[in-house]
Amino acid sequence: MEAALYLIPTTLGDTDASRVIPQYNCEVIAGIQHFIVENVRSARRFLKKINKAVDIDALTFYVLDEHTNMQEIDAYLEPLKNGNAVGLLSEAGCPAIADPGAAIVLLAHKNHMRVVPLAGPSALLLALMASGFNGQQFAFNGYLPTKPHERVQKIKLLETRAYKENQTQIFIEAPYRNMQLLESLLATLRTQTKLCIAAGLTCAEEYICTKSVAEWKKSSPPKINKVPAIFLLYV
Repeated sequence: MEAALYLIPTTLGDTDASRVIPQYNCEVIAGIQHFIVENVRSARRFLKKINKAVDIDALTFYVLDEHTNMQEIDAYLEPLKNGNAVGLLSEAGCPAIADPGAAIVLLAHKNHMRVVPLAGPSALLLALMASGFNGQQFAFNGYLPTKPHERVQKIKLLETRAYKENQTQIFIEAPYRNMQLLESLLATLRTQTKLCIAAGLTCAEEYICTKSVAEWKKSSPPKINKVPAIFLLYV
């Protein structure tokens, strides 16, 4: 197997892997013994889902999360320097997208190593596809501020960008704060602004709905508390 850093998408939840993970990915994964992961437990569970016969204890895992000392991650690529393939796994969806894995990808490029992205589910792109919003001009803004005043200012800024630049604005929130964010959005945005909520994508609880803010205010709140969700704004 070619020595490269393989960017391996994972399922977005308890989705059947065969629904969203190509067979080619499974074949690539079977040839990898070294994995850089955000969470070892989640990674082991995913790999077991992909291949029930895998010997998990024979694999080597390197943790790359928000607490990792970035001065030490060069060692994670040692197997690659020695001619072995290395896999990068995210907690959910595509690695290096809203994910700390981007740091190791950049490091691989700096070391002139081959980087191979594999196809798989991306919550951000699935949400944009399903929103009906501008898919040619869009921006992902990550998490909004948690402090109420700062959050309101950020929402106003994103709405202004949507109108002035004809650009879809995409952002996320910790699932347990989804309803607080929704309340802030409905209290801050113009009534004609469109808001799409895409939650639980590819999972049994999948919910996708686009309405104007005025329509959202008239309807019952969606059941998205503690469900991973993507929020999108457009004109």
